[in-house]
Amino acid sequence: MITTKRNYVFDFDSTLTRVEALDVLAEITLKNNPKRKEIIQEIIDITNLGIDGEISFTESLEKRIKLLNANESDLSGLVAALKKQVSKSIESNKEFFEKFAEDIYVISCGFKEFIDPIVKEYNIPSERVYANTFEFGKDGKIIGFDANNPLSKHNGKIQCLKGMNLEGEIQVIGDGYSDYVTREAGVADTFFAYTENVSRAKTTENADHIAPSLDEFLYINDLPRNISYPKNRIKILLLENVHQDAFTKLSSDGFSVETVSKSLSEDELIEKIKDVHVLGIRSKTNVTKKVIDAADKLMVVSAFCIGTKQIDLEACKEKGVVVFNAPYSNTRSVVELAIGEIIMLMRSVFQRSTEIHNGQWNKTAQGSREVRGKKLGIVGYGNIGKQLSVLAEALGMDVYYYDVEDKLALGNASKMNTLKDLLVISDVITLHVDDNSANKNFFGETEISQMKDGAHLVNLARGFVVDIPALVAALKSGKIAGAAVDVYPSEPRKNGEFFTELKGLPNVILTPHVGGSTEEAQRDIADFVPSKIMAYINSGNTVDAVNFPNIRLPRQTNAHRFLHIHKNVPGVMAKINETLAKYDLNITGQYLSTDPKVGYVIIDLDKKYNKEVIEELKSVEATIKFRVLY
Repeated sequence: MITTKRNYVFDFDSTLTRVEALDVLAEITLKNNPKRKEIIQEIIDITNLGIDGEISFTESLEKRIKLLNANESDLSGLVAALKKQVSKSIESNKEFFEKFAEDIYVISCGFKEFIDPIVKEYNIPSERVYANTFEFGKDGKIIGFDANNPLSKHNGKIQCLKGMNLEGEIQVIGDGYSDYVTREAGVADTFFAYTENVSRAKTTENADHIAPSLDEFLYINDLPRNISYPKNRIKILLLENVHQDAFTKLSSDGFSVETVSKSLSEDELIEKIKDVHVLGIRSKTNVTKKVIDAADKLMVVSAFCIGTKQIDLEACKEKGVVVFNAPYSNTRSVVELAIGEIIMLMRSVFQRSTEIHNGQWNKTAQGSREVRGKKLGIVGYGNIGKQLSVLAEALGMDVYYYDVEDKLALGNASKMNTLKDLLVISDVITLHVDDNSANKNFFGETEISQMKDGAHLVNLARGFVVDIPALVAALKSGKIAGAAVDVYPSEPRKNGEFFTELKGLPNVILTPHVGGSTEEAQRDIADFVPSKIMAYINSGNTVDAVNFPNIRLPRQTNAHRFLHIHKNVPGVMAKINETLAKYDLNITGQYLSTDPKVGYVIIDLDKKYNKEVIEELKSVEATIKFRVLY
């Protein structure tokens, strides 16, 4: 088998580095210039015109150097700044530059004075750097450039490549016009549009391949790389108007992210999810077994909310799909709404508001009471119940709570041994129980009958928890003085018409499941959940997973990491380790965690592996999913 020699030709600005070096130099040299912003913007505009081929490169260079007003002494500061601006995926793939040093070149319309010191750290010597050079005046001022250098001229990279007489295939990796014309001119065999730092339409339209990172370029060429599978090939689907920050965070980490503003039906989701690796939902999308069975590539389902009842957790587990949620991110928002509604109910604010909207002036203290000194009964003393307890006590309320589990009281809250004991003494009852199906109609006629006459009820938990007809009857009879309801037994998948038997009752506050819907909560969720997704995809960590054994191992360097998910049956780990020993692979770190159904093991190795060991590990009996991370 004859292997064709390959030559890898890199651009520098916005490819090897995240920035255009002359733009950075402008920031340094114009620091004290009163017109600094305007001049820098002019330099940036000229840079882009040259990159896109709208003006000749020579003209672009001349204009920028004149505006820079730079000195040779400024270059050390520029080099220091550029060392901090090396492209992330370039920085994380030093192994490639070390192993293929003799095949790598830099051809840039920038300048050797600042390029050489940067690429030297990536094993690229000065003789394999082709770039412009500055001309300096007697006082060290940069007055121009070597006009005889072909790289100072329009289409200079074409002439430069021709003159190098490289043998074998030539691949050019860059972000601009001067890079892609080498392919058009026939002096390069393949052009990769490098879009990690900037994406230019003209460049991507003329590319053989688009490389959002160096990992993609290395993957296509089957070259050594930091991660086994490029992130840009991992597709993430976010439904139901998940906060924009989630899209920004995930896409900034290199993933391909698609957003859909609404929930999807089962059939729509089955069709949409076929090529998806990570699914993000809120409360309206149901992830059923049929959906999971149709999603061959799915690795993660993330609920951008507290509840996971809408997800078939067992089906996910059986398929090796990890589920995350946001159990704490909107706690404060729910608690603040509960506090607000307690005050509004006890002051009869909504009744007075409705009356005055209808032109009635009913200035009365009847049915309007302070919350100070009143007894609050909290049913469910979890994250929300506990925080509500603290804030209610700060308002002067006497707090009592009931939970099926033994929970430590915060502040001066008093634990009640039975639900009945709580109900008979409380002026306000707030429900904060979980979405366990056993809690259906948990609060019905019996519980209402045990409440104090004229007490109030707040339900910010789950719609099916309260027997709605029983609540309506109690409100109409006056047994319950008022209620605030945010959740309903049946909620629509999209905005529009909605009916509840509670509609029209003057002593009821109705809200459309917005307990956790504040800008702050959605931002917190959009930070928390993507962090969990990224930790699993990037490192294999499953800490805080809802349906999976929790494992955290630190990311390794100069190592390889295997992730193996399997049925929890005897002999699997023995077979895995036997396979690794067969191929003489030394384990530097291994952590296994199991639950009754699945086992999850992370294995770190200190040496190269071949494809045969991968196939054997995939074929170990009881394997559910296997992934090479890096």
